[in-house]
Parts: sequence; C-alpha cells; structure tokens
Amino acid sequence: MDIAFVAPDLRRLDKIRHEALAAALFEGEWPLRGALGLLDWRLAGRVSRMIQQGIATGERGESLLIPGESKVAFDKLFLRGAGAAKDFDAQAFDEALEAMLDTLTRAGVRSSALVLPGRALGLITPAAAMERFLAVVATHPEHDEISLVEGADAQRAMEPVLLRARRVASVYEE
Repeated sequence: MDIAFVAPDLRRLDKIRHEALAAALFEGEWPLRGALGLLDWRLAGRVSRMIQQGIATGERGESLLIPGESKVAFDKLFLRGAGAAKDFDAQAFDEALEAMLDTLTRAGVRSSALVLPGRALGLITPAAAMERFLAVVATHPEHDEISLVEGADAQRAMEPVLLRARRVASVYEE
C-alpha cells in the first residue's frame, strides 16, 4: 500500500487522482474547517446545506455519500459521523477510521484520500493519529493508495512514525 500526503489546499486537492475522499464529521461541526471546509466551498456549500437541513448530523455511525460531480478531482465524498467532539478519544478515532475504510472497501474504492478523524479540530496529535492510522489500515490490505490530507507541520510530525513503520515492515519482509 502506498501512503502519501496532500496539503489541505484546493490546488493540491485538485491534483490528486483518487476515486474518493473520506472524512469524519462531528456533531454540531459548523462552520466546517480544514479540507472538509474547502471541499464544501468547492461544492457550493452542499455539505453545509445538508447540515442545516438535518440530513448530515455528524451522529456517531452516520454514513453519507456525496457525488463529487465535476467540481472536485474525485468521484465520491464519503462522510462518516464521529459523534460529539467532546467525547472523542482514541477508541472513537479507531472506530471512525475503521468505518471509513470499511465503507471505501464496500464501495470498491482502492485509491482514496483521507482526512483523519479529529485532525481538523486538533483533537488528536499528528504523531498519535499516524500511529493509530497505521494500526487500523494494516487490517485493510485491499487499499492500494491512500493520501492523508495534512498540513506541512503535521506531515513533518507524521513522517518519522511512517518511516519507522516502513523500516519495521522491511525487516519482516526479509
């Protein structure tokens, strides 16, 4: 599996060539921040309208599929309800990420971009998010490519964790 990074910037997101982007949505999260806020803007406020109309609530376990249409570089936007931000912890991160990956698998998506749960709201550190991501994604070999949507500072904090995991994996392959 190839793991890469993409900055939460519209020009960079426009250049990725993935089938889908998946992100977590928290209860009461509005206005939207980070990559999801940018994508909402690109989709002419579609996600915000869904929130205002009660279609998207962010309730834990909620799953939504929004067609990307021609406005974004991917075909599908998957949103996963992550519950209340105040209740977010490591277990909630794992559950939301596991559900996001399961949804992508069921949809036949092998190449995707992910906004890791809680990262846009600063609910989990970059290094902790990467460690947990690697543990969860290890059980999903069906994914060929994943780009994590993270800013430069977060990428710098995540890269040592990723490199360490790659070194450990290469030892076991020999």
